[in-house]
Amino acid sequence: MVVPRPDDRNWIPVNELRGPDRAAGPISIDVGEEDIVLRRTLLQLLAGAGVALDGQFLGAVDNLRRKMDDTLVSATVSPTMLDQWEETTYGYGQQYQATPSLRMLCDVLLDFSEVRRMCDKRQPVELQERLCRIAAQLSGLSGLIMINLGDHRLARSFFRTARTAADETGDRGLRAWVTVRESLVPMYYGDPREALHLARKAQDLAGRSPGVAAAMAPAVEARALGMLAMRGRGDAAPSARRALVRGRAVFDQLSKADTGDLVFGFTDRQMAFYEGDTFTSLGDHQHGDEVLSHALTLYSPTDRVDLTLVRLDRASCKLHAGHPEAALDAGREAILDLPPEHRSDILVHRARQIGAAVSAKHGEIPALKDFYEALAGPWVKSPTTGGPTVPPSEQV
Repeated sequence: MVVPRPDDRNWIPVNELRGPDRAAGPISIDVGEEDIVLRRTLLQLLAGAGVALDGQFLGAVDNLRRKMDDTLVSATVSPTMLDQWEETTYGYGQQYQATPSLRMLCDVLLDFSEVRRMCDKRQPVELQERLCRIAAQLSGLSGLIMINLGDHRLARSFFRTARTAADETGDRGLRAWVTVRESLVPMYYGDPREALHLARKAQDLAGRSPGVAAAMAPAVEARALGMLAMRGRGDAAPSARRALVRGRAVFDQLSKADTGDLVFGFTDRQMAFYEGDTFTSLGDHQHGDEVLSHALTLYSPTDRVDLTLVRLDRASCKLHAGHPEAALDAGREAILDLPPEHRSDILVHRARQIGAAVSAKHGEIPALKDFYEALAGPWVKSPTTGGPTVPPSEQV
């Protein structure tokens, strides 16, 4: 028998994805592409070549880890894994305003993708319900981040997905939370009448039991009514004040857990912000400024979104008090005090509303030019979609 020399063997190049026994057709990640990528990288390292941690390599690493997860849980998600995802999800509530919006969105959606994979497999009922709850919370959080980034269309889409996932749980409290958070889309980028409708729908879902949505929904209702009062709706002002009283009454019954989270709860600083915003919209600028000033003492310096919105509301109070230049100065400082990566669209949009209000009430005063130039500096439009503006440090 003739033994072939090593040179005569049918070697398969390391960058060839198919061996002689592989069928023709599309290559699937399940046939070992991770091994190919890792071996190629190893050979490059052994040859002394520089290797970048690019998307293909990192994707192969993560896919290999996911395959091990699939093997370990035998086509079902484990309670331990669900515990970890629930902890991660609630952790996002603590990081939400301290982390730049685009960075936070990427982190949230990576976990959202893994939860989707597990939802794709039929799980035991109790595990499926927990998965759907996590999916609803992550999707709702993604909707909130898209509000911050200024893409209200995607925000609405994420909230629609969150409603679908929440419906699977049968938890009316969760459904109410999704609905009241969705009301913030028209609050900032649409019609306050729609925000009012969603806030009242959330109250119906929340029922009589004190909970996060039961406290937040009347506060959102009050803010929406305050905006309508500014537009001349005569019955809105007394209704807004009554809604604040209802919201405060429920808020005072919430547990510490419910008042300790900016995303999945409703905090005392948020309640004060909503009250101050309502008073400001109703033209009670002195009372509004007092409440907003108190709210500022409650916020952490890292609660950048709400903290800046409060400062912008105080700038509006200065405008209502007849000091347009002071209002523009306060609005500009509120934006420029933020690191560039935190200057999200929702904040710039609100600042521009102050500029528009100054223009409508006092004309094109000289301070407006400097104000708009300060707001326009760090942002560029998307060249492909013309969509939300994103600071250069958040572009990918």
